[in-house]
Amino acid sequence: MRSQTKWKLTALSSVTFIMFFGTSMIIPVFSLIRSALDISLFQVALLVTYYSIAASIFIPVFGFISDHIQRKTVIMIALALYGLGGSFIGFLALFTDSPDIFSIILASRVVQGIGAAGMSPIAMALVGDIFTTEERAKALGLIEAANIFGKVISPILGAALALV
Repeated sequence: MRSQTKWKLTALSSVTFIMFFGTSMIIPVFSLIRSALDISLFQVALLVTYYSIAASIFIPVFGFISDHIQRKTVIMIALALYGLGGSFIGFLALFTDSPDIFSIILASRVVQGIGAAGMSPIAMALVGDIFTTEERAKALGLIEAANIFGKVISPILGAALALV
């Protein structure tokens, strides 16, 4: 594999790795979220549910769009949406006394889920565009390994950050 393609594969792998932080990283801190926002367990579960539903709805949308415009553009927009939703939630942490904060957090989770929808599937499509037939299987394997690593490491990282 050429040096340039290794960098592309690293970038695509990091995208799939990051995608799972949206769902798995907050699971260890559910009880902290519940007590900080004074909400029910059902409402805490909605933080993952809204994210997942938004991602599920928008995966085919991003797939369709990426067939008509450059995939790199779509993945950059998706990353921006994902980051915007997460940054907004972080900013909202300063205003936990607001009565509408939970609704705003849920809306931000939807934005994050929409962003997540354009990340991993488009990364896999880009692998098909970038790599030759001989390299493609290895590249897809590495992308999936990054995906699995993200699923494993994000709850651990979430718990570690909660300790801080």
